[in-house]
Amino acid sequence: MKETSAESISQNFKAQKAFFNSQETKDPEFRIKQLKRLKEAIYKYEEKVNEALWQDLHKSKEEAFLTETSLLIEEINYHIKNLKSWMKPKKVGTPLQIKPSRSKILYEPLGIGLIIAPWNYPFQLTINPLIGAISAGCCAVLKPSPDTPNVASVIEEMISECFPSDYISVVQGGKEANQELFKFPFDIMFFTGSSTVGKIVMKAAAEHLSRVVLELGGKSPCIVNKDANLKIAGKRIAWGKIINAGQTCIAPDYLLVHQDVKKDLLVEIAKAFEEMLGEDIANCNYYGRIVSENAVRRLMKYLDGDIYYGGKVNLEEKYIEPTILNNVQSEDEIMQEEIFGPILPVMEFGEMEEALSYINKNKKPLALYYFGKNAEGILKQTSSGGACINDTLLHVANHKLPFGGVGNSGMGKYHGKESFLAFTHERGVVNSSAKLDIPFKYPPYKFFGLIKKIVG
Repeated sequence: MKETSAESISQNFKAQKAFFNSQETKDPEFRIKQLKRLKEAIYKYEEKVNEALWQDLHKSKEEAFLTETSLLIEEINYHIKNLKSWMKPKKVGTPLQIKPSRSKILYEPLGIGLIIAPWNYPFQLTINPLIGAISAGCCAVLKPSPDTPNVASVIEEMISECFPSDYISVVQGGKEANQELFKFPFDIMFFTGSSTVGKIVMKAAAEHLSRVVLELGGKSPCIVNKDANLKIAGKRIAWGKIINAGQTCIAPDYLLVHQDVKKDLLVEIAKAFEEMLGEDIANCNYYGRIVSENAVRRLMKYLDGDIYYGGKVNLEEKYIEPTILNNVQSEDEIMQEEIFGPILPVMEFGEMEEALSYINKNKKPLALYYFGKNAEGILKQTSSGGACINDTLLHVANHKLPFGGVGNSGMGKYHGKESFLAFTHERGVVNSSAKLDIPFKYPPYKFFGLIKKIVG
């Protein structure tokens, strides 16, 4: 895959700046037309996308539809339906002391957006932020991940056919391309990936005072209380861990289970792995592969513990069997960083306070999962980007919910209207009457005592 040159990046940024300044992208009809064009392109390129996802991640067409293309189609439809109402100026109240005036909020596009996408959901997480950029009236530069080169090539082909490059373009390459992009004053930098790289993006954005949206990750806990439905919990935890071979930013990273039900729960999780994938998981077409040999080697270092289930590895095939690690301790290496693979470490607790204390003393995760009763009490005592009760992953599929992290797991949010707002400047406007001029605000403040009464 040919990397985009520094000269091309520079020329394209200038061209997008000029096109944005033409005011064409601000027209609601223009935006809706582009959203429809993008939707048509996704349908047209679906087979190519599926093939590329299989080549890069061994992702089945069924999983590709559920976790990549269907989410995008639903998102686009939601924007098309609601965009005009989102764009309308919003009237707000005006304090008595500044009347006769009227106040409103205008929704203006930020300008040029840079979208840096990850490799784990390489199509969905490139195009989903783009929907927000188009909806808001921005131009955009897309930077797919070089770790999934087949998907990156399809994205470039699709976008170049669908849109002129002075409106939406694709930059290919690795760290060098990122560093070149960071030289330009994008109005917003939207990044999905690790916290380590997120800090680099934030530093680059600070040089230009660009807005940032950082969709990161972290160690998302899954708590199973003794009053949970263990069969349901086991199946849904297993599903959350095998989707994309565990390479999901909101995958249940580790399990905190009540000691009274741990044994039975682990039986259910192991049973669910085989019910969904069969006994010969290595030859199952519905189970993905790790993105690279380096990533496999990183995950292999976690497999020295007490393996309850799984543990088989094929480095050449980039295959790691779904694995349950039992009797894990908080100081173990696997508990120090996000796993991002199909390995589930298990810790037990006797009292819920133990589990909550462990979660709260660590960095805030992108997701939290709880199986059992008194869910509201758990939510009140914890913090996370999002959460599911008695399930995993599903909150990401509702475009009416904001999606984003908190603290170490990210900042900013998107999906649905939040995607529109992420790429939008909310401009406050006061319109004062020129027919009547009340002297309260002018020196020598003859009516100061009256003003204090009105304000106070």
